[in-house]
Amino acid sequence: MLRTLSIENIAVIEKARIEFNRGLNVLTGETGAGKSIVVDSINAILGERTSRELVRHGADHAFVSASFEDISAEAAKGIAELGFGADEDGVLLLSRRISENGKSVCRINGFPATASILKEVGRLLVNIHGQHDSQQLLNPDEHYTYIDRLGGENAPLSEYRDLFHELISVRRRLRSLTSDEENKEKNLDLLDYQIKEIERANVRVGEHAELTKKKLMIDNSEAAVSAIDSAVSVIKGGEEIEGASVSLSSVLKELSAVKGATDKLKSAASKIADALELLEEANDILLSERSDFEFDEGERERVGERLDALYKLGLKYGGSEENIVDYLNKARAERNAILSSDEELERLTEEYSALLEKTAKKAEELSDFRKRTAKRFEAAVREQLEFLDMPKIRFSVKFEHGNLSANGVDKIEFLISTNPGEPPKPLAKIASGGELSRIMLAIKNVLAKTDAVGTLIFDEVDTGVSGRASGKIGQKLKAVSKDTQVITVTHSAQIAAFADEHFLITKDFENEKTYTKVTSLDFDGRKRELARIMGGLNITDSLLKSAEEMLLSQED
Repeated sequence: MLRTLSIENIAVIEKARIEFNRGLNVLTGETGAGKSIVVDSINAILGERTSRELVRHGADHAFVSASFEDISAEAAKGIAELGFGADEDGVLLLSRRISENGKSVCRINGFPATASILKEVGRLLVNIHGQHDSQQLLNPDEHYTYIDRLGGENAPLSEYRDLFHELISVRRRLRSLTSDEENKEKNLDLLDYQIKEIERANVRVGEHAELTKKKLMIDNSEAAVSAIDSAVSVIKGGEEIEGASVSLSSVLKELSAVKGATDKLKSAASKIADALELLEEANDILLSERSDFEFDEGERERVGERLDALYKLGLKYGGSEENIVDYLNKARAERNAILSSDEELERLTEEYSALLEKTAKKAEELSDFRKRTAKRFEAAVREQLEFLDMPKIRFSVKFEHGNLSANGVDKIEFLISTNPGEPPKPLAKIASGGELSRIMLAIKNVLAKTDAVGTLIFDEVDTGVSGRASGKIGQKLKAVSKDTQVITVTHSAQIAAFADEHFLITKDFENEKTYTKVTSLDFDGRKRELARIMGGLNITDSLLKSAEEMLLSQED
C-alpha cells in the first residue's frame, strides 16, 4: 500500500507530506484548492509524463517521493524482474526530481531508474481511475484479464500458455526447415566441396608450427653448415692445420711426462683433459646435427607450398588448424542434418499436428471455463451496479471465437445497455465518464480479493452522481477498502463520511503567493468539512448536526 507521499514545489504545493493509512483515505477541499495536484503528484511518481509547468513558479525543481509497504508477492515478483526490490524492512521508495527545463531524475530505493521503469513498477503498485482514466476498461484486448482474475488459480490459462509456446517453438522449427528445403541442394553442394577440400588437405593440429620451425632451419641451413664445418675444422684440424684436439693431446702428453709435478700442475693437466673430452663431445654433436641442416631445393619448395596451403585454408575456415578441424566437423554435422531433414520434417509435422490438436482442445477448455466464470462475473457486476443506483444498465460479456493466441482463442468484450430496449454495445461507445467510474468501481468490488495491486485511487468517482448514489458509492468504496487500500478525491459528503482517514486540502495566500496545505482531520474537523461540503460557506448548527449524525452512523 501507499504509506507516505512527499511533495515539494509541485504547482501551488510548496511542501506537503501525506501519511496514508489502510482502508479508505478521502481527500476533500474547495474547487481549485489543489486536490488534482495530489493526484498529479502520484501520477508523476508512477512514471507518467510530466512537464515543466508542474514545477512551482520561482522554484528550480520539483520533487515527489512515495513509500510503499506490504507489497503483494505477485507485485514483488514483477518488480524483481525489473531489477529492483524492497529494502530489508519491506519498504519500496520511489522518487522523482523534475527540473524547470522539464527533465527528470527517477530513483527506486536510491538506485537510478528511467521513467518507463518507474511506470512499469507503478502499474504493479497502484491503479488510478479517474473520470477519463479507465483505458484498460475501454480496451477489449484487456477484458479477458478480468474474467481470468475472477477465475483465480483454477483458470487453465497457465497450462494453455505452456502448450501454446511449445506449439510456436515447433512451428518456428518447421518454418526454418521448410525455407531451407529450397536451398538444400545448393547447401549440400557447397558443404560437399568444403568437406572434400579440408579432408584432402589432411590438416593436423600443430603442423603449422612444425613447418614454420623447419622453414626457419632451411632458410638458415647454409650458414649453419658453414659454421659447423668451421667448428669441426678448428677442433679436429685438416690437411694444412693442426686441430685443437691434436694440440691439446700433445700438450697433455708432455705434462703427464713431467716427473715430480706439483699439485697445481697436475690440476692444470686434469682440466686440459676435461677440455679435450668436452671438445670431442662437441665435435660429435656438431657432426650429428650437420645432417639435419642438409636440405635440397625440393624440400624447401614442399615446405613453402604446404605453409601456403594451410594459410589459404585458414583464410576460408577460421585461421588456426583447430578452427579448420572444427569447421570440418560442423560441416559434416550440417550435411548429415540436411540429409536427415526429410525425416526431421516429417517428425516435426506430426508433432505440430498433435500439439495443435492438444492446444486447440485446451483453448476450448479455457474458453468454456471463461464462459462459466463470465456468467458469475456478469451477475456479480449487475448486482453491484444495481446497488450503485444503476439498475437499468444491462452489463454482459460478449464472446467471439478468434485465432489461437497466447491468451487463448476468445475475443472477449464487455457490453452495456443504458436504456431498456436498447441492444448492448461496447463500453467505449456508450458509457459516460460517471458511468464508467461506477462500472469500474463495481468491477473492482467484484475482484477486490483477487487484485495484486495494493492501492486503488478514484479521482472524483462521484462526478454527475446524485446524493443517494453517492452514498452507495461510499459504501462500495468502503467495502473495497477492506481488502485493498483506497484513496479517493471527492466532492461528496456521503462518500467522505465513510473515510478511515480524511485529508482536507486548503489554499492560502501569503506575501502574494498561493500555498496549498494537506491536513489530516480529527472528528471535529471532519464534521466541519462535511458541513461545508453540504452547505457551502454558510455552516449552520443544523448542518453540523447532520454532519455529526452522518459520521456517527458510519461508526455503527
